[in-house]
Amino acid sequence: MSHLINPLKKYYEGGYEWQPQPAPAVQAKMHPIPDCGEKTYRGSNKLKGRKALITGGDSGIGRAAAIAFAREGADVAINYLPFEEEDAQDVKHIIEQSDGKAILIPGDISDENFCKELIKTTIEELGGLDILVLNAGVQTANKDITTLPTEQIVHTYAVNVFGMMWLVREAIPHLHAGSSIITTSSIQAYQPSKDLLDYAGTKAAIRAFTQAAAKQLAPKGIRVNSVAPGPVWTPLQICGGQLKESIPEFGQNTPLKRAGQPAELADVYVYLASEASSYVTGAIYAITGGMLTA
Repeated sequence: MSHLINPLKKYYEGGYEWQPQPAPAVQAKMHPIPDCGEKTYRGSNKLKGRKALITGGDSGIGRAAAIAFAREGADVAINYLPFEEEDAQDVKHIIEQSDGKAILIPGDISDENFCKELIKTTIEELGGLDILVLNAGVQTANKDITTLPTEQIVHTYAVNVFGMMWLVREAIPHLHAGSSIITTSSIQAYQPSKDLLDYAGTKAAIRAFTQAAAKQLAPKGIRVNSVAPGPVWTPLQICGGQLKESIPEFGQNTPLKRAGQPAELADVYVYLASEASSYVTGAIYAITGGMLTA
């Protein structure tokens, strides 16, 4: 059966070196560099003519979604922090090499006013908005709640939850029936780690928001779904998202014995953005290497 690929070995299956970077980390400086489908994703016009905004689209899971959307025919707006300009310019170049359209909009979604400007700029630059992917997030591990800074708690919720809600609120008046909103939850919403108290809480909030918003927006013909990744090798992990001692065997405690790669999530984002998922709303798609979400 030579045409079959063993999922345990399809992507990098080894350990990782401790390679700290200041947050937010730059993907281009990681080793190994996460696989976001730059060389492998092949489109088939599933999103032809669509207009998409992806937060955190410069690297990791958001980057994989941006590349996939563009190769499926969508015009893509990519939001990221100014510090991540190197990664953002790189993904823009990759998309343009495939004859796709990408615009870059740097800024911090923990700022409510910027969220308003982000939606406005996206619509002005792309001529509309059909797909909203809420992917940007921060994660900082901490062993002891007594040393968990208030500033960290507030910032984690501001980026992961408040920014998501502000963007959805601002986008709704511009979305039409058939539009798709995709949030990014996590295995942490189901199996929270003891070192990620604030982050796990935000991911549970995203899960609940997704399911509630799906009910509210269904009469408008707007679908709302979420992707819940397990341990995926992204810049988030090396800039404080994991404790130092967790990096070497990151992802190897899953049933598939390795960390996931961003490219392995791209098809699900495409599916949820496309007409193929027309009867899907309020769903949480777990991509966790076998870690249970029920």
